[in-house]
Amino acid sequence: MLLRLQNVILEMVAKGEALKATTDRLCTEVEAIAPGTVCSVLAVDRGGFLHPLSCPALPQSYSDAFEGLAIGPAVGSCGTAAYRGASVTVTDIETDPLWAAFRASAVPLGIKACWSSPIFNSEGRVIGTFAFYYRVHRGPNEFEEAIVATCAHLCTIAIERHERVLERERMAYSDALTGLPNRAKFELSLLEEASRQEGPRGLLLFDIDNLKAFNDTFGHRAGDALIQIVASRIAATAMPHRSFRLSGDEFAVLVEHNDVAALAKKIMAAVSEAALCDGHSVMPSVTIGGAVLGIDRDCELMRHEADFALYHAKDNGRGRFVLHTPALKTAISHRFEAIHNVGVALDEGRIETFYQPIVRLDTSEIVGLEALCRMRTHSGSVVPAGDFHDATTDVRLGSRITQTMMSNVARDLRHWLDLGIPVQHVGINVSSSDFHRGDLGDRLTTTFGGVNVPLNHIILEVTESVYLGQRYTAIADEICALRSKGLLVALDDFGTGFASLTHLLSVPIDIIKIDKSFVDGIAEGGGGAAIIKGVLGIAGDLGIRVVAEGVETPDQVRHLRALGCTLGQGHNFSKAAGRDATTELLLRFAQQPSTSTGKMVQLETYRQRVVH
Repeated sequence: MLLRLQNVILEMVAKGEALKATTDRLCTEVEAIAPGTVCSVLAVDRGGFLHPLSCPALPQSYSDAFEGLAIGPAVGSCGTAAYRGASVTVTDIETDPLWAAFRASAVPLGIKACWSSPIFNSEGRVIGTFAFYYRVHRGPNEFEEAIVATCAHLCTIAIERHERVLERERMAYSDALTGLPNRAKFELSLLEEASRQEGPRGLLLFDIDNLKAFNDTFGHRAGDALIQIVASRIAATAMPHRSFRLSGDEFAVLVEHNDVAALAKKIMAAVSEAALCDGHSVMPSVTIGGAVLGIDRDCELMRHEADFALYHAKDNGRGRFVLHTPALKTAISHRFEAIHNVGVALDEGRIETFYQPIVRLDTSEIVGLEALCRMRTHSGSVVPAGDFHDATTDVRLGSRITQTMMSNVARDLRHWLDLGIPVQHVGINVSSSDFHRGDLGDRLTTTFGGVNVPLNHIILEVTESVYLGQRYTAIADEICALRSKGLLVALDDFGTGFASLTHLLSVPIDIIKIDKSFVDGIAEGGGGAAIIKGVLGIAGDLGIRVVAEGVETPDQVRHLRALGCTLGQGHNFSKAAGRDATTELLLRFAQQPSTSTGKMVQLETYRQRVVH
C-alpha cells in the first residue's frame, strides 16, 4: 500500500501537478488506508508562519483559522512541532495547554487528539507539518508511524519542487534591482485584467526624469540607487494597487479604480521628496501618463492610451501628469503623421534650406542670413517649418534635420564664397536635443571643415528652452567651447521664454533676436517700444548686438531706428527664399567691406520682382 501511495504522489510531482492538488490526493489516499484518521498538511515559510495546504476532511474555515499564524511553543500540535522540529502528540485537545488558544475550533468538529510531525527540506529547515487528527483520545500506532515517515518524505519532494517553481517564477517575473514585478508580469497581469468582466480600472505609466543625465554625471551606482528609491516610493504610495518596473526608467501601476489623477498626484508628491543616492543629493521627479479602462474593457487599448499620454507629457515638459483624452489622441496622431512625412522627405531629399536676410535698418544692406527649414511636397509646393513643427521636436528626427540644414548651409556658403560674395554670417537653428547628443561641435567642424568654410561665418540660433533642465551648466560650457571655435551664438525669440534677463547674465550670448510679438507692438505709445528700448540699453551695456525679428512695415523700421535698433529681419525686406534667389539678393545687396548707402529703395523694388 505504501509503495502504491509513493508511486501515485511521485507521478503527480513528476507531471508538475499543483502542490495543493498533490497534497489533497496524499491526504485522501492516506485516510483510505488508515481508517479513523483525518490528515492535514501545513507549509511553514522562511519567516516561521503557517500556511494550510490540505485538510480535505475538515471544513475550509478550520484551515483558514491557522493561516499566517507564527509557529511557537504553544501553537497547537502543528505550530509547536514546527517550532520544536520534533513530533508532538496531544491525546486530549480539550485539556492540553498547547491547544488552549485553538480547542474552540477543533472540539466542535469532534476532534479529540492530534499527532503532528515536522517536514524538513534537504537543508534541514522545517518547511511544513504532516498531522493525523483523531476522533478518539489516542496517539499513533506503528502502522501510522510508517505512513507518516513515507508521507513526510513525499511532502519534502513536493514542497521543494513547488518552492523551485516559485523561485523560477520569481526570477522570471521580478525585477532584480527593485524587487518589483517586471514587464513580463505586467503583460500577464494585463491579460488577467482583460478576462475580468467588472469593476473600474486605470493605468499609470511613469518615466524617471533625467535619469540618463544623472547616470552620466554621478555614475550608474548612483543611478541604480535613484531607481530603487523611486521604485519604493511608487510602490508604497500606490498600495494596494500593483506596481511594476517595465524597463530602466519606466514603471507602471495597475489601478483598481478609475481616479488615476488623484493617485498620480500622490505618487508625484511622494517621489519628489529629497533623496540621497550614493552620497549625492537629488530631488527625484517622474512624468506620468494615465488612462482609464473603457466600457469595452480593452486593456490593450488602455495601455496604448496611457502610452500616448506619457509621450505627450514628456514632449511638453517633464515632471507632469497627463490623462488621456480623445482630443489628446488626435493631436498625437497628427504628430506621428508629421514625423512620418518629414522622415520620408528627409529620405527623399525634400528637406530644403531657404534663407531670410538680416539687414541694416539704415541702408537695407544684407549683413547676414537666417537658414530656415522647408519641406517640398511631391507636387512641388513648399511647406514652412511651422506647419511641421511637431515633427521637429522628435529627438531623432530633429537631429537629422539639423544635420541636413548644416550640410546645405555649408554647401551654399562655399558657393557664395567662391563667387566672391562677402556673405558675413548664416544663422542655423539648433535645439536642446542637438546639445544633448554631445557631439554638436564635432558635427559642425566636420560639416563645414569638409568644404573649407570657416566657422566664423556661422551663428547658432538657440531658444531659451535649450538652457532649461538639469544640464544647464553643461550646455553653457558647451556653448563656450563652440564660441572658442569662432562661431557666434544668438538667443532667438528673446522675451518669450522664462527668465530671459537671467540668461543674459549666465549664458555666453553674442546676439539677441527680439521676438516679433514686441515688434508688432512698437507703434507710438505701445508697450513693445518700451520693452525694446530697455533690451537695447541692456544689450548695449553688455556688448551684445540686437536684431529685431518680424519687421513687416516701413513704420516699424522707422520706430526701430528711432529707438536705436540697427538690425532687422522680416518680410519688409524679403521673405525666405531658396539659394538661387538668395544668391541674386546677395550679389546686389550684400554689405561690402566699404559700406555703401542708398540701397533701401532698390531692395524694396527688387524684393517685389524676385522674391514675391
